Amino acid sequence: MENFIVHNPTVLHFGRDVVNELGNTVAKYGKRVLLVYGKGSVKQTGLYQQILQQLTKVKAEVYEYSGIKPNPVVEDVDAAAALGRAKAIDVIVAVGGGSVIDSAKVISITIPAYQSAWDFFAQKAKPTSAIPVMAVLTLAATGTEMNPFAVLQNVRSKNKQGFGNPLMYPRHSFLDPSNTFSVPKNYTAYGVVDLIAHALESYFGKGDASLSDKIVFSVIKEAMEYGPDLLKNLRDYDLRARIMYAATLALNGITINGRVSGEWGVHSIGHVISVLYDTPHGATLSIAYPAWLKLVKDQIPERIQLLGKNLFNTDSIDKTIEKLEALFKKLESPVRLKEIKLTTNHHQQIIDQMIKSKVNGANIRLTEEDYPRLVSFMA
Repeated sequence: MENFIVHNPTVLHFGRDVVNELGNTVAKYGKRVLLVYGKGSVKQTGLYQQILQQLTKVKAEVYEYSGIKPNPVVEDVDAAAALGRAKAIDVIVAVGGGSVIDSAKVISITIPAYQSAWDFFAQKAKPTSAIPVMAVLTLAATGTEMNPFAVLQNVRSKNKQGFGNPLMYPRHSFLDPSNTFSVPKNYTAYGVVDLIAHALESYFGKGDASLSDKIVFSVIKEAMEYGPDLLKNLRDYDLRARIMYAATLALNGITINGRVSGEWGVHSIGHVISVLYDTPHGATLSIAYPAWLKLVKDQIPERIQLLGKNLFNTDSIDKTIEKLEALFKKLESPVRLKEIKLTTNHHQQIIDQMIKSKVNGANIRLTEEDYPRLVSFMA
């Protein structure tokens, strides 16, 4: 078991009507607020009006940046940072799912940097300060509400990647499961897939941490037990709450304690598909994970066996992979490229982008010769 330090500075507000605590919380950090959100669904649900009431109550000056895309782009982050800089913003309020909150976290370090956000992702610069971020979550999936990571894509270079820094933790996150009622069935399913993938990325990381393993199994079992039921009852508060909490735990650090690192190769594969075809993130993961396991099963047989024993009551490596794939099917998320209308005509483009992006993991290494086999498993 490796040495580790636990420090998660995000204050999590979880439960019914916790957004009513937003105004007074924001007021502790300043009056000039940059409100960041997506394409307008928060207005249709009434959450936008509720947020404005909270900010008006504490006499905040509110400036808005809307239109964040489901696969967020650096151009929006740079534009929002320029607005925040011009208005001397004290605090950022992000209302949305992972795309919006990821964007807000990068905006927070870009405002004081006076340069493009992509410089951080390209390792040309390191953040030195950040504007405080308040996150109001509307989609249970990425765990971004309680971690220091974000993913962006650069449309011009066709590159999608992650970046993390301790300055990027949200100061406060507000999680009311009711605010996820309007998430449609397909995106609810993609969120469940995403939380499972995050737990697995920790599990397959380098290092021996048996208690962290058990936490991973518990998080995935929660998704297995309640995810399918949630797809049949999208407005069930208790089911929404269970999945929302599981998604937070899957990537707030607790599943990786005692390991050297996570194993993020599958996310890299998913990013290739997303950046090429604008595919929802969770859908790329349900396609990529079983294929990746088939490719690397001879490198990590014991880990796959232990996973199968604890999740599916099987010692068979192949049966474990089959059952994981069956779980994704039960969640009505795609498990083959053809299900998202990608044919053999697209395969070489995917392989070429994998080569360009140098798709790989931290511990379980792939070669360029592996990419065609990987794509064949995804087909």
